Amino acid sequence: MATSQESLEGGSIVWIDCKSIAKSIEEDVRKRVDLLSFTPKLVSVVGTDDPSTASYLRSQKKKAEKLGIDFEIIKTSPGDFLSTLEKLAEDKNVNGVFVARPLPEGLDEKRVFSAVPVEKDVEGVNPENLGFLLYGEETFPPCTAEAVVKVLESVTEISGKKVTIVGRSVTVGKPLAIMLLKKGRDATVTVCHSRTQNLGEITRASDIVVVAVGKAHFLKRDMVKEGAIVIDVGINYVDGKWCGDVDSAVEEIAQVTPVPGGVGQITTALLFEHVVRAAERQKA
Repeated sequence: MATSQESLEGGSIVWIDCKSIAKSIEEDVRKRVDLLSFTPKLVSVVGTDDPSTASYLRSQKKKAEKLGIDFEIIKTSPGDFLSTLEKLAEDKNVNGVFVARPLPEGLDEKRVFSAVPVEKDVEGVNPENLGFLLYGEETFPPCTAEAVVKVLESVTEISGKKVTIVGRSVTVGKPLAIMLLKKGRDATVTVCHSRTQNLGEITRASDIVVVAVGKAHFLKRDMVKEGAIVIDVGINYVDGKWCGDVDSAVEEIAQVTPVPGGVGQITTALLFEHVVRAAERQKA
């Protein structure tokens, strides 16, 4: 079981060890890169000057160098965004395409993601790849949703478990629900959102709670039963510190993924695993 304990006054917290999961994925990526006859390449397309996006792309670049993957950032104007994606679709030297968010104002998200070629859609944002999930095909699932599945498979038997997902985004909540319902995983899934009534009653009755709402300390201790598994997908910057969507008191009664150093690092590792997967498939 991928857990670690950190002793605190009055007891100990059982963290879910996401670092070892990410490390295992990265080791696999490096081995597969070495087996290729060429260096796989990821291109990230960005259309804004958002500081947090720039910071994330710098971290992408560092990780790519560490894993032996070529990495390029293309800054483009809103008017050239779609044509840039079309060019990358035709470029045989590019194996993966990442679209940085937020998108430039005025661009239609669905139209942009539809322009990312299916075979290079390492984020799993193209509607076609999302549609494949309904048939149990997970060639390029959304990375964060896949990261949650990896965590759960490392710490518990998912089959038959009651799972509540708080958040219904296209990148996490909705695809994750489909992936957990897949035959072989066989979870019983409830998806909650801002209009859900009696949310605490639902989460308290759950073996597993996944929170992805982008609200600091949203999930409180009285919303979780003792011994539950809690996956914190949120990342918030509050009072000069990063924190998740789960209140710290939940850690006293449940297994929780840490923030920072939790699901996010697995998500990044999986992005690059998808780049290698795309390169392998394109080579074949």
